[in-house]
Amino acid sequence: MLGYKGPAQPSPALGDALNAGYRYLEVRCLGCDTHQTVALDIVRRPKTTPIHELERYMRCKDCSQVRGYPYKRSHLVALRQTKISASDPPSTWWPGER
Repeated sequence: MLGYKGPAQPSPALGDALNAGYRYLEVRCLGCDTHQTVALDIVRRPKTTPIHELERYMRCKDCSQVRGYPYKRSHLVALRQTKISASDPPSTWWPGER
């Protein structure tokens, strides 16, 4: 979503993304530069919630433990069909980054 420096909105609803086969949301922490995936089927929000509204609830666990308080510097990167793994690396943040 932010891969080409564009806004994360408008974005599909949570239910629409799940019906299309996108089970994960890739999130990047700007503090420690880590990429993580969040399973969309366990998100406790109505299925009509737009994906971009989930950004305000994303917290980086590693940065929060270091600082001692919930640290929010995560941004939505992409909807994914699989988790991040060695065979399926994180999405490119900006064109030409890798």
